[in-house]
Amino acid sequence: MHFGKSHLEDKREDLRSHYGKIEKTAGVTALRIAFCLLLVVLVCGAGLVIGAVRGVIDSAPDISEANIMPLGNASFIYDADGNQVQKLTGAQGNRVSISIEEIPLDMQHAIVAVEDARFYEHNGIDPSGIIRAFVVGVSHGFHFTEGASTITQQLLKNNVFTDWMEETRMQSFKRKIQEQYLALKLEKTLTAEGENAKDVILENYLNTINLGSGCYGVQTAAQTYFGKDAKDLTLSECAVLAAIPKAPTAYNPKNHPEKNQQRRDKILNNMKEQGYITEEEYTIAMNDNVYDRIAMHTQSQAESAPYSYFIDEVITNLINDLMVQKGYTEVQAKNVVYSGGLKIYTTQDSYMQSILDTEFQNPENFPANTQIGLDWALTVEQADGEVQNYSKEMLQLYFRNSDPNFDLLFDSQEEAQSYIDQYKAAIMQEGDTIVAERSSFTPQPQACMTVMDQRTGYVKAIVGGRGEKTASLTFNRATDNYSQPGSTFKILSAYGPALDLGKITLATVIKDEPFNYSDGTPLQNSDLTYHGDVTVRQAIINSINIPAVKVLTELTPKVGFDYLKKLGFSKLSEEYDVIQPLALGGITYGVSDLELTAAYAAIADGGQYRKPVFYTKVTDSKGNVLIDNTENKATQVFKASTASLLTNVMEDVLEKGTGVAARLDNMHAAGKTGTTNEAKDLVFAGFTPYYTAAIWATYDTHAEFPESDREFHKRLWAKVMNEIHEGLADMDFETSATVQEATICTKTGLLARSSCPSITEYFAVSDLPTERCKGHYTAPASTPTPTRTPSAASTPQATPTPTEAPQETPAPPETPADPPSNTPETPDTPETPDTPETPDAPSEPDTPAEISEVQPQSEESGSSE
Repeated sequence: MHFGKSHLEDKREDLRSHYGKIEKTAGVTALRIAFCLLLVVLVCGAGLVIGAVRGVIDSAPDISEANIMPLGNASFIYDADGNQVQKLTGAQGNRVSISIEEIPLDMQHAIVAVEDARFYEHNGIDPSGIIRAFVVGVSHGFHFTEGASTITQQLLKNNVFTDWMEETRMQSFKRKIQEQYLALKLEKTLTAEGENAKDVILENYLNTINLGSGCYGVQTAAQTYFGKDAKDLTLSECAVLAAIPKAPTAYNPKNHPEKNQQRRDKILNNMKEQGYITEEEYTIAMNDNVYDRIAMHTQSQAESAPYSYFIDEVITNLINDLMVQKGYTEVQAKNVVYSGGLKIYTTQDSYMQSILDTEFQNPENFPANTQIGLDWALTVEQADGEVQNYSKEMLQLYFRNSDPNFDLLFDSQEEAQSYIDQYKAAIMQEGDTIVAERSSFTPQPQACMTVMDQRTGYVKAIVGGRGEKTASLTFNRATDNYSQPGSTFKILSAYGPALDLGKITLATVIKDEPFNYSDGTPLQNSDLTYHGDVTVRQAIINSINIPAVKVLTELTPKVGFDYLKKLGFSKLSEEYDVIQPLALGGITYGVSDLELTAAYAAIADGGQYRKPVFYTKVTDSKGNVLIDNTENKATQVFKASTASLLTNVMEDVLEKGTGVAARLDNMHAAGKTGTTNEAKDLVFAGFTPYYTAAIWATYDTHAEFPESDREFHKRLWAKVMNEIHEGLADMDFETSATVQEATICTKTGLLARSSCPSITEYFAVSDLPTERCKGHYTAPASTPTPTRTPSAASTPQATPTPTEAPQETPAPPETPADPPSNTPETPDTPETPDTPETPDAPSEPDTPAEISEVQPQSEESGSSE
């Protein structure tokens, strides 16, 4: 063995070499192991990423052409002749979708040039755009502000991922992955289906985008900014619209023309560089003074007018019908009405509507002493931060401290404003701030009117008040105001049902004499006298109260109440209204002008009641019928014979009764007057062979009409109806075949003898009298005269209403050569010792003061706005 020094060194070297090899081998092995582990991690990580991405993709919504269509379209309302009368728009609903063929190429190219230059080259996503956006973001300190979304992706974001503005960062990341996947899938799917994918995407995109000023889509924007259809846009105008979507408020060409012009110029330059336009086209467009045209068009456009009363009712009725018939929630119903692209076909006759609108704005049709009514509210933040609200009622109470008779009627708007200023000075302290204030000045008295075609139930025209309508969906006195109808109810609750059931005839004689309600309270006629024996015809013509109440009492109020329910009155109370004053319109919650019109239309149409209809048909955006009211089925309430008899006697109301002022010039008409307690409401309901209409006049403050102003509503009814019927042939009312005439004694209502005072009267065949008068002489007796009540506490007093002055009575219409066979002549009745003669002049209408005072539940007779 060698243990020399050199030998030992060799051994050490061998050992070092050996251990070095071992270490090297171990290092390589460790590196291999680490690499393998890293590879495993990467593979697992990639798997996780792929799995996560696959999960995101799998959770993406389904995509098809239907999914990318715009979410909201404007709805349109048409009159009975098919003319567009209103456009309805909601949030993102001011849109009219058009086809790609109706969008000019310049508009298509302008949006592509600025939003997605490689739109026609990529298949839904733009890889080069994504890389560019990433590089720009990194170079700016990882602030990724550069957009990389294609038009296809933007369309998906707007129409599929509609909640993107409320996303978290993680939700945004997830949505972008889904966007890219769906963009590829959409273009592939459309191409596979044989569609021109780019045209479909561009059409839906240009119908979707927000173009400022509440406009969605290029068609609405073209009409808003330029007053033309999209197909007629110039190159410069297309570039203006293409500049807006990046920031619809900042680049609005009406409000910020300078900023829009900068972006428009960039778009035109892009279009030139990308080969869409020539140098010459570019120069012409750049020199186009388009912003002056926008300013001029904006100035010429009238401020958006509020909806008319008719349109208000169409919207209200349609929303309710969608909820009742289709099961929509209120929110869903409103959304589809304003943004569903509906076509709503109404019953409105625009010619008739213009007549109502014109006449109700004409001050000459109303009392000369027109006043101004005030509606006012104020919100004040006090110095200590407390918020206080003030109302017109508080203002009224303040001034009543010094003037107990102060009301909210003024001689002028200036006078009303002076009281507002005085009140504000009294209530506001130093440091107080006005948060909000609202003032509305309306002419008084107010009035409303409804015109209906009785054969269909279609409402042809409606006006809910006089004076300027300042907002949409506001208070409509014709539909929202419920008041007592006065003596118009005599026909509907007493005489009509009694005739229908054979309890009376028009010849039935009723003694008009002192009469008490069942609780002992005396009833008076409005003229404060009694008329002795009167026929039902005479009682109706002269609107005498006591006979009407006697008839309902004999019939029972419950029977009259049930007839009223069948006639569509919605607010009747079985608990409070089954009472004797029902005959005179003494009801708790009142009726509307629309309801009264529909009830009288039932008489005009042979006793058939039809629900009032404001629209006939509604179709959705695809043309499918959503609701169809075309066939408005009728319910038979009165017999045809009853309707004929009521029509006949109500013709006399206009010829020689309380409705003379409503007589028409060249048209047969029938109707009934109504005046409520203390003359707070003036009513007239009537009809011709063509149309039915009811008019209502009142003070919004429930003030009493002066005696001199209690006929104007009848004259206004006649004026409107004369204009509506101009050019229509005069016709007799159709008489039922079940009605016959007979000559009867005016004293007994029986068949007349030669010695009897007699008239020819009409009867239902089943009620023709068979008994002949046996004589009617009785010993002379004095006729009692009603007196004022013995004490204010026990009996209320009636306010007499004078008859109309002769000079204000319209001239009777010309008598046809052959007078209508259904209008009996009523000769003067000779006096007899036992019965006073019924006067020729009509007694004054209608409901006496004591009715509502005796029955507390029916006191409210004014407007209840």
